[in-house]
Amino acid sequence: MSDIKKDHSIGEGTGAVGGAVAGAAIGSVAGPPGTVIGAVTGGALGAKAGDRIAEAVNPTDYSRHFESTFRDRPYYAAGRDWSDYQPAYQYGYDTYSAYRGQRFDDVEDQLQRDWDSTRGKSHLTWNDARDAVRDGWHHIERALPGDFDRDGR
Repeated sequence: MSDIKKDHSIGEGTGAVGGAVAGAAIGSVAGPPGTVIGAVTGGALGAKAGDRIAEAVNPTDYSRHFESTFRDRPYYAAGRDWSDYQPAYQYGYDTYSAYRGQRFDDVEDQLQRDWDSTRGKSHLTWNDARDAVRDGWHHIERALPGDFDRDGR
């Protein structure tokens, strides 16, 4: 499998997961059946969005970019390493496609609620991870034509 095909597959996969999570959250308003329907629909739509995002922002390049620069970011806390920040950047990448077209500030409460179940082995609390997630989110936004967050951050 070529690297480009692999990166698109990664983009589709992360988009599907992000879409399923968002769809399940939205669908849960209608009870358990809504959660299932929302997850399935969100997963399908997320895969399509994830592929488009992978075309604009290669997930491998995205990860390499932040791995080489995370210590230079204003939110970096001394003593933390890549294994703490990588899940935050990945979360920004994964959830951007699920919430594309919305401002980070408008979905932050949902992102915060889901952080603990998403962060893996990261030692960062949401308050510590928030700016890295936002940074990752906006990195994608700046790469997509016409999709820059309206608040300029």
